This record gives sequence, structure tokens and C-alpha cells, in this order.
Amino acid sequence: MSIKLDQYEKGAGFDGDYAETLKALQERLSHAHARHIVHGKRAIIVMEGWDAAGKGGIIKRMTSEWDPRYFQVYPIGAPTAVEKDRHFLWRFWQKLPGSREIAVFDRSWYGRVLVERVEALCAERDWKRGYDEINEFEAQQADGGTAVIKVFLHVTQATQDKRLADRLSVPEKRWKVTEEDFRNRAKRSDYLDAIHDMFQQTDTRWAPWAVFDGNSKKAARIAVLTHIAEKLEASVPRNLPDADPALVAMAREAFGYKG
Repeated sequence: MSIKLDQYEKGAGFDGDYAETLKALQERLSHAHARHIVHGKRAIIVMEGWDAAGKGGIIKRMTSEWDPRYFQVYPIGAPTAVEKDRHFLWRFWQKLPGSREIAVFDRSWYGRVLVERVEALCAERDWKRGYDEINEFEAQQADGGTAVIKVFLHVTQATQDKRLADRLSVPEKRWKVTEEDFRNRAKRSDYLDAIHDMFQQTDTRWAPWAVFDGNSKKAARIAVLTHIAEKLEASVPRNLPDADPALVAMAREAFGYKG
């Protein structure tokens, strides 16, 4: 079934105790992260969506209880001259997670079939070939034991405009608004076509897309974090090993541990 973004525009608020639900989700995500570390697993989380859709806020809350030694957030912008001189996936290969790590991409390799397509930053043959290259790239990660979780946050034009206006009104947030936001806004129809083609071509069984209505920030945060928690939990064994008997003996001798 093809994904249609107009099905994610209700903007329904979160019905419940947001603070308590968020706290419980962050604890759940913390436990999932710990099991990744203990079992030596890897995961990739791709966050895509419109400007001001709320990706950063979700990432901030998702990682708040994670051990900073075992995850990395990559904000992806335009490629450098060195990166443009190589295959478009080259810069992402160098950011893939190792054992016990989670890599979070705030935008990703999907720039090839979105911004590079719409803004004519590469030839048509290149972005059309990009679909197969992306699918193969993600299949390689999945086949190698890395969980691939892909999220797209959708907001209406009215919601995006309000959030951009709010950012401009707050001195500490004005830096987030750039000319690129308005260039992208002017080509929303072209981006919608590119996004729907992206879903059609890259919503695979090994790396499916999960789309969320981002028009209510709180509801979107809870929905996305719940989805990511479920996917991370499913990708690692639930058991945790017993404490090392040698360490337990040392603890008993050192400070009378009785566990």
C-alpha cells in the first residue's frame, strides 16, 4: 500500500499525561540502549521530514538517557567538496555504527532523491539510480545485523509557517531559520512529488518507512518514541547476563556486597 502524506494531517493532540508518558518512554529507550551495548548490537535511526517538523526535539528526548559513548547524532547538510567528488553514499559509510553503537541521522542519504532532485543538484539519471543504490545500501546494513529504523515527520504548510514565525520571534531560535527554509517552502509541490516517489521506491521489507503526523509536537514525540522503542527492543535479546562471579566476589570483599 502506497504512503500518502495527506493521511497524516489531523494534528490530534496527545490524550494523556505527557510528562509521565515521556519519562516512561525515555526509561524504556534507556533499557533498549543498554541491551544494545551488552549484546554488541548496532542500529541506524533515520529522521526525515519537513523543515520545522520536530525532528530535533524528538532526537533530543530520545537520546536524553543514553550513554553518550555509544551513540552519535549526525546532522546532515550539504556535502563538502571532498564528499561531492565521491559517490554520494561515501560520506555515510564513514558514519555507520560499530558494535554496541546507535547512529542517528538528522536527514540522511535520502537527500539524493529529495533536495538533490528538486534543486537539480545532480543529473536526473543519478537521482533515479539513487533508489536502487539506497535500497542495496540499507539491505547490506540489515543483512549485516544492523537494525534500520526510518521515520518521516509530516506537517502541513500552515503548521510549518507558524513554527517558522515562532522561531523568528524568539532570539535564541532565530538561528534555526535560513534562506533554504523559504526556498524549500516555495517548491513544496515538487517536494511532495519527490517524497511520494521516495516512499514508493524505498519502503522495503528490510527498511520500511514509518510516517507520523507532526502537527501536534507532543503527540508526535510520543508516537515516534514509542515506535523507535519497539523497533530497538525487537532488534536485541531481552535477557541480560548475570553479574560476573569474580566481580561479585570482589564487591563482597571490598564493601560487603550482598546481592
